[in-house]
Amino acid sequence: MNARLLLLIALAAGSVAAQDAAKPEIDNAWVRVTRVKQAAHGKALLRSQSDSVVVFVTDGIARKAGDAVYFPAGKAAEADAADQPLEAVRIELKPGAPRSSAVALDPVKLDPEHHIVLLENERVRVIRTILEPHLKAPMHEHPHYVVVYITELHTTMLMADGRAVDNLRHPGEIAWRDALKHATENVGERTASEVQVELK
Repeated sequence: MNARLLLLIALAAGSVAAQDAAKPEIDNAWVRVTRVKQAAHGKALLRSQSDSVVVFVTDGIARKAGDAVYFPAGKAAEADAADQPLEAVRIELKPGAPRSSAVALDPVKLDPEHHIVLLENERVRVIRTILEPHLKAPMHEHPHYVVVYITELHTTMLMADGRAVDNLRHPGEIAWRDALKHATENVGERTASEVQVELK
């Protein structure tokens, strides 16, 4: 074997082992969510035993913060870090997870300008939501989902039962949301961006 191939095999083994040993930030009946980090100018091998969605939190060479990629179980791909460390969130989809109910108030249909579908298949729909300052998104629904916050975000969520929930988030934070109905207002002074991985 040539030296480059041996180096890639060693790197792959180390990256996969590090990912598998990473403590999950979310672990429930639907998903196992871990964080993938790579030093500047390095390479990370993204591989999973389960179908997965990887959401990039920082810019890489080929990917920008907020990009998402779907990896079928066992498939691997390299992610190159740029001049800064690379960070991504890996959302492993658990086999046999309960199915989500269909929603009637689809944010993509109600507000397509601010809810952009990045990818969709039989397991997930991944949406990038962009909220300009003081924008009010209409009442809408989501099935169970994971949110990855790409930018600073300060919203007020008006829940279906009339409660108002203050939601202040920082870049790279993640959250699990059970299926819900809500309206959202960006009460911050900056355009905010998040990626929602909806589970089917």
